[in-house]
Amino acid sequence: MTTPSLASLFVYPVKSLAGTAVGEAAVRPWGAAGDRRWLVTREDGGKLTQRDKPRLALAAAEPLPDGGVRLSAPGMESLEVKTPDPAGGTVVVRFWKSEVETVPASDEAALWFSTYLGTEARLVHLDAPERRRPLAAKYARPGETVSFADAMPFLLVSSTSLDALNSLVAQGDHADEGPLPMNRFRPSLVVEGTRPWAEDGWRRVRVGEVAFRVAKPCGRCVVTTTDQATAERGKEPLRTLARHRRFGDDLVFGQLLVPETTGTVRVGDGFEVLEDGPGPVAAD
Repeated sequence: MTTPSLASLFVYPVKSLAGTAVGEAAVRPWGAAGDRRWLVTREDGGKLTQRDKPRLALAAAEPLPDGGVRLSAPGMESLEVKTPDPAGGTVVVRFWKSEVETVPASDEAALWFSTYLGTEARLVHLDAPERRRPLAAKYARPGETVSFADAMPFLLVSSTSLDALNSLVAQGDHADEGPLPMNRFRPSLVVEGTRPWAEDGWRRVRVGEVAFRVAKPCGRCVVTTTDQATAERGKEPLRTLARHRRFGDDLVFGQLLVPETTGTVRVGDGFEVLEDGPGPVAAD
């Protein structure tokens, strides 16, 4: 087996839009720089994600040097969106069980998403994650925050575990849906050179110069059944995860991380397990 290392690295400038593979990323306490600082919402402030709008998978947001994004999607003209100024006012959006203060983007951005999705929508920006969105108290230490990632700042996935999962998919009732690509799981960090499922026991890890604690396993949802190239849905991997990777009520693939230090991670960085445990961290 090869020496464990960071095989790939992704950021998602707008939550639920296509990810962007990058060679390096600055690690902030709340996530990678530029990761999920933008969110698409309904007019009433409820979030819109691939769970209810799978076509978001086909849209992309290219990060711009000033923090803005360039939006693109099939059938749509591209649109550059500037980072909005909070001095112009904020709006509260509902994100899972919390309410988060955000800054609305331009009317042009709202029209762009409304046209693309066929429903009233708008784009908002999380201008200050360090004070806007605390981590869930059950997993947090004092002062820890997160951007618009679902639960934790980073999601780590092992390429060897994906290979193992695809082997299980190939043995199931929906083998024709496999092998599944990594983008189904929308990871931040992909490591290679580790044993399949070894991540179940990790408690603390290091990627390059940055140390992370493992907060909990990642329970998977319907987004993983969504083909990120077509927005069509199938049955896998949830059918296979239900048979082989059920921890409590969760169907688990990958581990959710919180950075203990800051710095820069780069593709090719070494990967090290700093603290291991006897078995899986308890899922929700």
